[in-house]
Amino acid sequence: MTDQATDVKTRIEQQISENPVILYMKGTPQLPMCGFSMRTVEALKKCEQEFAYVNIIADPAIRETLPQISDWPTFPQLYVEGELVGGCDITMELADNGELKKMVDNAASKS
Repeated sequence: MTDQATDVKTRIEQQISENPVILYMKGTPQLPMCGFSMRTVEALKKCEQEFAYVNIIADPAIRETLPQISDWPTFPQLYVEGELVGGCDITMELADNGELKKMVDNAASKS
């Protein structure tokens, strides 16, 4: 691994560890750049807790490196308490059955 790749990996690990809920997405919560990111943001907003995000369009190094770290090929990628939850489909399923709100509330209460 090059120094640059190591730096990106360190930055990702730091973002995930410092934010109880973080979403790696295309665009921003205010202006999602794909339907999957938009639906994931909407599910998170319904949890009524703050969450961090990284716009992978604006940060190509993270866009290239994160799938190698997470072993998850697509975006968005949602992390709660340092663990990969998954992408849009899994997030929507968790939102529909009430689990997402419990996870996000639990993470927020610890921060």
